[in-house]
Amino acid sequence: MNDQPTLTEAGRPLPLGPTWSEKGINFALFSRHGVAVTLIFHFLDSDHVQEIELDPEHNKTGDIWHLFLHTLGRPVYYGYRIKTDRSEGDFPIDTDRVIAVDPYCRAHKPRGWAVKSEAGSEPICLAARGLDFDWQGDRPLQTPASETIIYELHVRGFTRHPSSGVSAPGTFSAVVDKIDYLKELGITAVELLPVNEWDETDNKFFHPETGERLLNYWGYNPLSFFALRSGLAAAADQAVNEFKTMVRSLHQAGIEVILDLVFNHTGESDLEGTTSGFRAIDNEIYYLINKEQTDYLNYTGCGNTVNCNHPVVSSLIIDALHYLVKEFHIDGFRFDLAAIFSRDTTGAPIKHAPLIEMIAEDPLLRDCKIIAEAWDAAGLYQVGSFSTHQRWREWNGKYRDDVRLFMSGSRDSVHRLATRIAGSSDLY
Repeated sequence: MNDQPTLTEAGRPLPLGPTWSEKGINFALFSRHGVAVTLIFHFLDSDHVQEIELDPEHNKTGDIWHLFLHTLGRPVYYGYRIKTDRSEGDFPIDTDRVIAVDPYCRAHKPRGWAVKSEAGSEPICLAARGLDFDWQGDRPLQTPASETIIYELHVRGFTRHPSSGVSAPGTFSAVVDKIDYLKELGITAVELLPVNEWDETDNKFFHPETGERLLNYWGYNPLSFFALRSGLAAAADQAVNEFKTMVRSLHQAGIEVILDLVFNHTGESDLEGTTSGFRAIDNEIYYLINKEQTDYLNYTGCGNTVNCNHPVVSSLIIDALHYLVKEFHIDGFRFDLAAIFSRDTTGAPIKHAPLIEMIAEDPLLRDCKIIAEAWDAAGLYQVGSFSTHQRWREWNGKYRDDVRLFMSGSRDSVHRLATRIAGSSDLY
C-alpha cells in the first residue's frame, strides 16, 4: 500500500503510552533528558517506515512528549529515537540511534519462541484496538491467604515434554489442558514465572560442547512491564486472548493466577547489554547510577538496578500493576528481589519506602495478594522485616534453606526444620 504523509495534531500528554481511537492514536512519552524525539512507525499493512520529529514547542508538555497520529483505524508498529544532550564525561553509552521501545506499550511485534527480538533496532511496539474478549462474568477469586496453596510453574516448562499429552506444548493454552491435573494436586493458585516480554536469545553464554548459544529460558530479563511474551502462546498474534482464556479457565476451576514480576532490573543488563528502550529514553531516571556517572549500581546481580523509588518509575510500576489487574483479572503478584523496593534513588536502604507503601495502599490492588522475595543480590536481606504493612506476604528463604539442610543430612538441622514448620518464630 502506498502511504501518503500522515496527518498529525499536537496530541495530549496523558495517559502515557499509545491511546487508541477510531480517528487515530495519541502517543505520549516521558523523557526528561531528551532534547529531540522522533516517532518512527509503519502501518501493519505497509513496510513504508515514516518518521515524525516532535516539535518541543507544540508536542511537549513538561517532560512529556506527545503527538496525535491520524491513522483512521489502522494499527501501527512504532518506536522512538531520542537524542540526548551529551557532553564529555557523560554516561559511556551512546543511544541516539536506538529505536526505543515505549515502556507503556501493551504489546510487541509477535514472534515465536527462540526468535530474536528486534527491540532497539526496529519499531516493534504495537498500537492497535484491543481484541474483544468475553470474560463470561469472571471475577478474581479472593481466596483467603490462610487457605492458599501455591504451585509455581514455568509456562513453557510445565507442558513442554511430550509426556504432557497436550496439543500445543509449552503454551498458555496447554496450561488449560492440565487444569484437571492441577486440581488433583489440591492447589488453589498457580504462580507463573515471568510472562512479560523478554528476549531469550539475548544471552552471552554458549554450550561448552556444541558451541550453540544458550537461551535465557527463565524470563527474568524483561523488555516490558506490560506486554506478554507472545512466544508463550500457541499463536503468537493471539497471545492476549489466549492468556485471558487461560485465566478465565483457571478461575472457573477455582484456581487463582499469581504473576512473578521483575521490576528490580531490566533486560538491558550492564554497559555491554543490548539497549532496547529504558536507557535510551531516560537513563538517569530509570536506573541507579554511580556517583561518577560511569556505570550502573548493580544490586541485582543482573547488570543494572531499576530506580524504583523515583516517582516516575514508581508510577510506571503501579500503572503496570493496574493494567494487569484490569485487563487480565490477575489475583496477585510475587515481586522478584523486592528488597530493591527498599532502596532510595541513591541506592541506600530506607524505611517505609514509597513504592512499598504505594503498592500496599493502592485501592485497585486492595484484594490482590502481594508477595515479596524480600532480599536482593547485594546483601539486603529483609525476610521477617520487609514491611510493617499487614498486606505484604514474604517468601521465607530460611524455610527453603533449612529444608535443604535437613534433606542433605546436615548436622544440627533438625531443630531448624522444627522452627520453620512451627511458623518461624525467630522471624515472625
